[in-house]
Amino acid sequence: MGKVYIVGAGPGDEELITLKGVRAIKEADVILYDRLVNKTILEHAREDAVRIFCGKEPNKHGVIQERINEQLIYYAQKGKVVTRLKGGDPFIFGRGGEEALYLEERKVGYEVVPGITSGISAAAYAGIPLTHRHISGSVSFINGANPQAKTIDEWRHIAHGTETLCFYMGIKNFPIICEKLKEAGLSGTTPVAIIHWGTLSHQKTIVADLQTIVERLDEVSNPSMIVIGEVVKLHDKIKWFKEQCETISL
Repeated sequence: MGKVYIVGAGPGDEELITLKGVRAIKEADVILYDRLVNKTILEHAREDAVRIFCGKEPNKHGVIQERINEQLIYYAQKGKVVTRLKGGDPFIFGRGGEEALYLEERKVGYEVVPGITSGISAAAYAGIPLTHRHISGSVSFINGANPQAKTIDEWRHIAHGTETLCFYMGIKNFPIICEKLKEAGLSGTTPVAIIHWGTLSHQKTIVADLQTIVERLDEVSNPSMIVIGEVVKLHDKIKWFKEQCETISL
């Protein structure tokens, strides 16, 4: 029986993968990698390693995920070292937990290698600290893919439970998210940042407030991280990463 590594490849910048993640790639006989994994990272693999592109895109996860699970088992049972390479962190909206349970139930050995999730890294590259001693002492990571499924009470909890909100997979439904947050009592003047292709040279950040941000959505697309809260105001003050495209602010 082989072994499976469930590895977080980080947010895009190829240098943000961990040393342990690189080791798992170097050891792999088979690598299954997702769409948002920086292909440069695959240069760490052996020449004879089998590379399988999993091609996961928005709204196309179900059948593909089943196939991935089956491939993990198939190659591990053939005695192979399998590295499942996932963007960001495998346990933050990455279905890594589902894959780990699938392997656990079938008694296949595995190891989880955490990665830097895009909520943390994209915000950092945009000069937005998610927490700050004088501004924000708490942060939430939220799946924005299906905002209609949440009740108004759930939205009130999201809006007021922490000082900083990070929405993953929320661009398509962001007008609905904005309306739900305002209905839940979040002020329309609350600062919002959308960071497109975070940590890469073509990163683009737009900043507005909750009331007006939807007017700017045509300037970005997936993949994008959404950060909401007073810490967004630090974007114009912490400019350590020079974005290739013009950064757009209020």
